[in-house]
Parts: sequence; C-alpha cells; structure tokens
Amino acid sequence: MRAASLPRSAFQTRKPPRAGRPAWKCAGDFRRWLRKLPCIRCGHIGDQANPTVAAHVDHAGGKGTSTKVADRYCIPLCDSCHKQQHALGWRSFEQGLPGHDAVAISETFWSKWPERGAWERDLASRGEAVR
Repeated sequence: MRAASLPRSAFQTRKPPRAGRPAWKCAGDFRRWLRKLPCIRCGHIGDQANPTVAAHVDHAGGKGTSTKVADRYCIPLCDSCHKQQHALGWRSFEQGLPGHDAVAISETFWSKWPERGAWERDLASRGEAVR
C-alpha cells in the first residue's frame, strides 16, 4: 500500500520541525571540552556515576522564551552540583562558586578554550555574526 493512499489520523503525533538554535549560540565542541574538566564547585573529576556536565548560566543574557543561553555561557559542574544548582537557583548556588559570579567564570572558560579561534573563524566563513 502506498503511503499517499493511507488515511490521515485526526490526531497527529508528529511535532512540526523546529527552527533550532542559531549557529552563534551552538558550540558543541566547547561543551565537550568542558565535560572533560573537573567540577568548578567541588573539584570532582567526572566519572560514570557522577559525570561532569556543561551547565548553562541562564542569567548570562540572550535567553529567549523556551531557549537556552549561548553555549559560551556554560561552566563545568558535576551532575550532583548541577542538581543542587537547579534546586537552589543560580543566584543562591553561585555564592558557593569561586568569585561568586557564574557569568564571569563562564567567560573565563570561553576565553581559555583552545578551539575558540577556529570556531569563530568557521562561523564567520558561513556568514554568521559572532555575538
């Protein structure tokens, strides 16, 4: 039976395609690099039971409705600390971070990422603005 001759259900379960995040917000290699680092809060080196995650610092700016901030505003947290961050909220949680400023920490990691220059050049070569 051809797909075109199948009756369409009144209840569609497929979601429409989403536009996705703009390229300037996506730095997957940066997040992978962060996940290899120890937790900035407790120093735990990620393992299978408590891996390191790249936690987005939501109050860094540029966050829209139902979207994350740019990946450049991520910090390495072990899964346990990341869960605490969600329970406490960023403003309370960051008081336990060095310097008490998650945005400044994320900017430091972004500036130290060895592949940042190549990422920015690639973005520029595709006509995307680096923000």
